[in-house]
Amino acid sequence: MAQHEVLDIIEEITRKDGTKYFEIGNMVQNGRAELAAERDFIKEVRILQLNIPHSQNVAKYEDYVNEHYVMQDESMDHWDEWKKDDEAQEIVNSILKENHIA
Repeated sequence: MAQHEVLDIIEEITRKDGTKYFEIGNMVQNGRAELAAERDFIKEVRILQLNIPHSQNVAKYEDYVNEHYVMQDESMDHWDEWKKDDEAQEIVNSILKENHIA
C-alpha cells in the first residue's frame, strides 16, 4: 500500500558542506532529519514553522513528494534529500512566501 505523507512544517536543513535549503516536511520527516544529523549525514535541521496552512501549493508539493519519494526508515545509511525539478522548486518557493519565510 502506498503511503501518503501530509506535509505541515517548514524546515531549514544544513548539508555537510554548510549549504542550506528549505524543505516542506512533517514531524516524521523531521525526526528522520534529526537522526541523519546524529549520524553525520547532514549538519543540522531546524524547524522554522509548524502547522502551516494546507494551501493548494502544499497539496501540489505533497503530490510531488508522494510520487517521487518514500519516507526513509530508521535504518537509513544516508540522507535522501528531496531533489526538486523547476516546477516543484517554484511550488516550494510559493509555500515559503505564503508563510513569510522568503
